[in-house]
Amino acid sequence: MLVGVCMALAMGAVPLLLARAWAVAFSPGKPGPEKSSNYECGLASDGDPGGQQSIHYYLYAIVFLVFDVESVFLIPFATAFTGLPMGAVLAMAAFLLLLAEGLVWAWLKGILSWR
Repeated sequence: MLVGVCMALAMGAVPLLLARAWAVAFSPGKPGPEKSSNYECGLASDGDPGGQQSIHYYLYAIVFLVFDVESVFLIPFATAFTGLPMGAVLAMAAFLLLLAEGLVWAWLKGILSWR
């Protein structure tokens, strides 16, 4: 068993050590002006990169993730719909109702309208 644990650790550590050795051997030692310069479509950046972002981007991302996860759970259910017991159908109906409630909430809060 100890040999198996050592082999598992080695299988994880050896590629990491090889990658580190490769980086030390072939990476430039110190950043120069060309390496440290900003790159944005070949042009110098115009604005402050640390500017504030609107909260709407965050809210859109959360709503997207909710409905993305919904599709991950809904597709397998739809493929096996005819062979499932009534309890599974009711559980999926409750899941869909919760997601519909989230959509109505986002709509009423104005999250889905771009300002």
